[in-house]
Amino acid sequence: MRHFVFAAVLLTLSGCAEFHQAPGVIAHPASDWRTIATPSDRERLKEWRTAFVDALRSARAGGHAADIEREGALLEPDAALGGGPIPNGLYRCRTIKVGSKTMGMLPFVAYPAFDCRIQQDGELQDFAKLTGSQRQVGSIFPGDPLRQVFLGTLVLGDETRAFQYGRDMQRDVAGYVERIGPNRWRLIMPRPHFESQMDVLELVPAQ
Repeated sequence: MRHFVFAAVLLTLSGCAEFHQAPGVIAHPASDWRTIATPSDRERLKEWRTAFVDALRSARAGGHAADIEREGALLEPDAALGGGPIPNGLYRCRTIKVGSKTMGMLPFVAYPAFDCRIQQDGELQDFAKLTGSQRQVGSIFPGDPLRQVFLGTLVLGDETRAFQYGRDMQRDVAGYVERIGPNRWRLIMPRPHFESQMDVLELVPAQ
């Protein structure tokens, strides 16, 4: 019940003020994400594919097979194409929550597009979801030939400052940035701490 109330409150805050900055989310930036990630997040990243498959199974069992198929590559676990870092710039970003974490939660929720920004900060890229009731902010690190690594925190409701990564495990976010088509990327976040089994954020350049 507590998680249901939490989700309902967030939905009422979807029109909150734009989040502008996320300074200092990563206290001591380094080019190797492994020196930054918490043990819990290293495990979440390691088990990303299992989390993705479990989430899809939950959503299909809840009657959302057609919704999954309609999203195409966005919800295909092995859709990553590689091709280098995601370009800096402004993006339209749309979140899909797949799989229910607890009884009573919806197994599939697709939100409208909000605004995101990626900009260079030394060797790393800063990422910020600027609008919406749940806003991921943090850094994008070099990964492997198929994907980059995201580490950050979750800003909620009308908050205007982000928690520092590693300060509150419930706010920590870990995921992979992957190109899945021409001018189309996604940020997959396995086993988020609230609501779902997998959060997938679609990223397309703002027009």
